[in-house]
Amino acid sequence: MNGTKIIYLRRKVIAGAAFALAAAMMFWVVNNPAVVGASASTRQLPIYCVQKDYKVVSISFDAAWGNEDTQQLIDILGKYNVKATFFVVGEWVDKYPESVKALSDAGHEVMSHSNTHAHFNSLSSDEIIADLNACGDKIEGVTGTRPTLFRCPYGEYDDHVINAVRSMGIEPIQWDVDSLDWKDLSAADITKRVTSKVQPGSIVLFHNAALHTPEALPGIIEALLQQGYTFVPISQLILPGTCGQEYTIDHTGRQCPGKP
Repeated sequence: MNGTKIIYLRRKVIAGAAFALAAAMMFWVVNNPAVVGASASTRQLPIYCVQKDYKVVSISFDAAWGNEDTQQLIDILGKYNVKATFFVVGEWVDKYPESVKALSDAGHEVMSHSNTHAHFNSLSSDEIIADLNACGDKIEGVTGTRPTLFRCPYGEYDDHVINAVRSMGIEPIQWDVDSLDWKDLSAADITKRVTSKVQPGSIVLFHNAALHTPEALPGIIEALLQQGYTFVPISQLILPGTCGQEYTIDHTGRQCPGKP
């Protein structure tokens, strides 16, 4: 093999490694807002979790594509009298209005996960507002209630996204416990991951139509109940008021009472 080919192959390997590292860093930043360091005091953050001095937790589901297990999830949650928050995409509402109504009728919160699951960082503020209004109209049309919470598609956001969402009186919600059920982890791995990471005020992320979530969910609920946790939908977990006035969000994304 001549020198030119060797250099070319080395460059390909280095480029591939750099891409993988960049992807890993993006995932880390999305799930760990504290890595922004000193700039966090000026960065606009969604709510990842809430400061609580007692054992309370919210579980949430993102619904964007499949619909195989919605009724099964409703049945499991109903067995334990747990109310959850479902973030649904407007296009999912179009496809499965009967499931959206079933979620609402069962007492679960149906909130916005955008209209088309676009990358919000690439949208203008006006486009973000239009997208959220479109999704909100669809959810309200089925449930009779307009969503007050929003979860960014892909967990992606920047300052202009968060500012646009809050300008509508909608609270952006992230999570501090990721089940990683979308990776098709086993039920045992999902259960271990969630129960080991939950803390008072945590928000747990699951996905509708994930392969092993229905299998894992009962054990997770039972384990947290045994630890003394109560479950509430996210709107009952978060603190009311305006960010920067009645509450603050620290550099980890934790919502805390009081002014800065």
